[in-house]
Amino acid sequence: MPPAVDIRPAGKLTDTVYASLRDDIYAFRLLPGDRFAENDVAERLQVSRTPVREALMRLQSEGLVRGHFRNGWEVVPIDLARFASLYELREMIELHAVGKLCSPRVSAAARRALVRELGAAWQVKPGKRLDDGLAVAALDERFHCALVTAAGNPETDAVYRQLTDQLRIMRRLDFAYGDCIADTYDEHAAILDAIARSDAGQAAGLIARHIEDSHAVVERLTIERLEQVRTTAAQAAPAQAAMSARRKRFG
Repeated sequence: MPPAVDIRPAGKLTDTVYASLRDDIYAFRLLPGDRFAENDVAERLQVSRTPVREALMRLQSEGLVRGHFRNGWEVVPIDLARFASLYELREMIELHAVGKLCSPRVSAAARRALVRELGAAWQVKPGKRLDDGLAVAALDERFHCALVTAAGNPETDAVYRQLTDQLRIMRRLDFAYGDCIADTYDEHAAILDAIARSDAGQAAGLIARHIEDSHAVVERLTIERLEQVRTTAAQAAPAQAAMSARRKRFG
């Protein structure tokens, strides 16, 4: 049966579908590697295929799903070894960036402006901190991108932004299910203090620990969440099979 006609504005529909699918991915209701069709999503959410397709294109740009020509869509599989390599590359780029930011190659005025701009969001009292995990995840992404951009190499910046897209799902899992918001504020504030003092050694040490700790946490969270989903599915399977058998028997 085709979905009912919805008179809500198209943009709002797209936002609704996007939020629903994104939450399904973050909550592992849609598992890494799961495949699905636009029609299935449209029918489940009672919308047309247009907002579904637009929402899926947004999710694809964030690295959460990928389309297969004439073969539907897939939740991007989580390859922990690949993500470990991406985190290592991320650390290399950010270490280079903070080293340059603390060097004479960046003017004191530019360094102060950067610290002032980023500090407005991160060097704040606890009462003024955001507490929405996904909002902080987006803010965290902008913080690290700003450091790399400020280092002044457009080619490195382009590579880093591609890397950021690929790591987005891991970063958001960290903020959605971890307990890292307070630590992130404290660590970002300390990194900015070190950059303001042009203390390259301190800034590098803080960045390295910040990234390595984040990687360790998201890897643990990913494994734990996948195990929870698999355990729940295994426990539910016998009950579903018994219900199906009863329906056949008494149907």
